[in-house]
Amino acid sequence: MLDIKYVRNNIDEVRKSLINRNNSTEILDVLIELDEKRRILMQSAQELRAERNESSKKVSVLMKEGKKEEASELIEKSKEVGDKIKNIEEELKTIDDEYNLKLLYIPNMPDSDVKVGKDESENVELRKWGEPKNFDFEPIPHWEFGVSDELLDFDRGSKLSGSRFTVLKGDIARLERALMNFMMNTHSSKGYTEVLPPHLVTRETITSTGQLPKFEDDLYSTKDDMFLIPTAEVTLVGMHRNEIIERKDLPKRYCGYSPCYRREAGSYGRDVRGIIRQHQFDKVELVWHVLPEESEASLEKMTSDAEYILQQLKLPYRVISLCTGDLGFGAAKTYDIEVWLPSYKAYKEISSCSNTRDFQARRANIRYRDNDNSLAYLNTLNGSGLAVGRTLVAVLENYQTADGKVEVPEVLVPYMGKNIIG
Repeated sequence: MLDIKYVRNNIDEVRKSLINRNNSTEILDVLIELDEKRRILMQSAQELRAERNESSKKVSVLMKEGKKEEASELIEKSKEVGDKIKNIEEELKTIDDEYNLKLLYIPNMPDSDVKVGKDESENVELRKWGEPKNFDFEPIPHWEFGVSDELLDFDRGSKLSGSRFTVLKGDIARLERALMNFMMNTHSSKGYTEVLPPHLVTRETITSTGQLPKFEDDLYSTKDDMFLIPTAEVTLVGMHRNEIIERKDLPKRYCGYSPCYRREAGSYGRDVRGIIRQHQFDKVELVWHVLPEESEASLEKMTSDAEYILQQLKLPYRVISLCTGDLGFGAAKTYDIEVWLPSYKAYKEISSCSNTRDFQARRANIRYRDNDNSLAYLNTLNGSGLAVGRTLVAVLENYQTADGKVEVPEVLVPYMGKNIIG
């Protein structure tokens, strides 16, 4: 979340940021009003406590001087002051609850070099890698591959769990697992610490990364107020919640594999065919905990690490920088990596790499101890390295052959034990 002192001193900039992100500014007005009430009440309580303390000193003196009647009058007045303090504290508690909730709804401030734009049409393409393949036959979309052999079993996925669930079998299931292992092995070899996190987390944990309270409708929850993670970012950031990390131990770089669970409440009608947009999907996530002065360079390195996976798979892609209107809630800056999919004749997102600055660290209370022994909030970054299901789709579509089979990318052959599937 944002530092309330920053909000208080930069109201116009925060208001402009909300507008550039296509957000209403009403919540900011409410927050500032609550902040003003809160500060007035806190000042009143402080003055009353000082008055009560002064009365206590006078009572002590009067009692020593034997002036019990005067002391009794002061004691009664002190009780009245105590009642006023109690009433103010109760009012403050009510205001604090609303104040803290409203602050959690304010999105991050975009970096100064992020383009101001309304939606994804105004995102900026930074670079492309590879060329889309020219097929000498009519390529088939991934949702038709292996369906007759039930390698992609949409019907049974729907029977088991409803729409947007799929059962993978045989070589396609094996290919998904090969991609997971290849991604995790590759990132681990580059110095990332490998993590297999829990899939269920507490409300406090998922609030700390920004999914709650704003996006609760997109999450799956249990009766005892636990949440299925929508991404391993939640756990890889949350592992250090309420911790102080020594400067010498930074950066911390994690790669974690997990299934991800999302209701996709606001995406009805989008990418409904195949396995592009599922309620459950596999993903390898990258998370960095870094010093503030290193976060910009870290975003570039993290993005290149995600790109490296696609380069090794020889899948054409492009990198775009998101404009303000397309930025995620917690992001200060985001690079999306989009892979070429023949079925769409377009690039589709396969990774989103974001610098959240100290936004998540403030929510999660993750600090580092500097060389002068002072404490400060560190910066966190997250990115997909990659979304496994979408990478599977990209392989099936870009590596298909005229006879309806799929060549196995060279780097995956050791994992698959074969060159062709289908």
